[in-house]
Amino acid sequence: MRIAIPIVATMALLAGAGTSAFAQAPGGQPVYTIEKLPPPGPLTPDPNAYPNPYRMETDFLKLPAGRRMGSTSAVAVDSKGHIWVAERCGANSCADSRVDPIMEFDAQGNFLKAFGGGLTLFPHGFFIDARDNIWLTDARIANGGGGQVFKFAPDGRLLLTLGSKGVAGGAPGNFTEANAVIVARDGTIFVADGHTPDKGLARIVKFAPDGRYLGEFGTAGWARGEIEVPHALALDSKGRLFVADRWNNRVSIFRQDGTFIDAWTQFGRPSGIFIDAQDRLYSTDSESRTPVGYGFNPGWKRGIRIGSARTGKVTAFIPDGEPEPDKGATSGAEAMWVAPDGTIYGGTVKERRVVRFVPVR
Repeated sequence: MRIAIPIVATMALLAGAGTSAFAQAPGGQPVYTIEKLPPPGPLTPDPNAYPNPYRMETDFLKLPAGRRMGSTSAVAVDSKGHIWVAERCGANSCADSRVDPIMEFDAQGNFLKAFGGGLTLFPHGFFIDARDNIWLTDARIANGGGGQVFKFAPDGRLLLTLGSKGVAGGAPGNFTEANAVIVARDGTIFVADGHTPDKGLARIVKFAPDGRYLGEFGTAGWARGEIEVPHALALDSKGRLFVADRWNNRVSIFRQDGTFIDAWTQFGRPSGIFIDAQDRLYSTDSESRTPVGYGFNPGWKRGIRIGSARTGKVTAFIPDGEPEPDKGATSGAEAMWVAPDGTIYGGTVKERRVVRFVPVR
């Protein structure tokens, strides 16, 4: 039996059989189709059987009086060890809110300041560059607003804006759903665009350090070298660009000119990725589920997988703490940043909190 569902044909890949293709749904929206096959046998090696050398901590951030944490897919740590969070204004959206979504905390979790109110609709991607500048993407456009990428100085001054406010795609340098931003050593800026798989938009947009549009690469699709929902970005020591190719249940790797290198499925269905100075690759899976439908990735549990960006070998797994039978669309950390001491910080959407995972020495 053939069914049409908005997923990638991971069952066919895991079982080693079956076919997959694009099709047109009523109204012209592209969907994925897969052959409905018997459930695959045990995965070898078991992607959930790695050791967990971390302990989880919650409630370590001290919010100012009257403030509550909203959903967040944006957390980072600067050179001082200060923790930065961009949350969605106490809810899951900053539309019609004047709350300052960008918050700074010291290393002990004490609140220091907040800024950025009124600029974004849906704070999503976060990055801190070598000079501790704060970069934030807005992944939605509505009512003449949204769809931009902002660069702030640590004191909150707005230094650079990419994209046209409220204008989707079209002209070079505009965004439709800006998921993530990262800055290379030479200052080149990369922005991942495309959060909704049925729009046929999935690309990486490239800018010069001064914000000049340089070009873009990426084609929406499930074949190797194509991407679908490029949800997060990371760079390794060689300057290779790692893309959290979430809808395709893999990490796709490119050169900075857009040349495809490889695609890795062993790190799960990545919502967030991070590569540290030793080329350790961290991938947080907040969506994998076994039932056919959204997040379809049978046999894979949600959590954070850790391994090598050089070899692709996975060595550790931090499981999601939510009970397995009640998996919704998302749970656990969706955003991630790793401090120099190895502490992992995760931002969650469903639970609306920031958690951290401390190495057990």
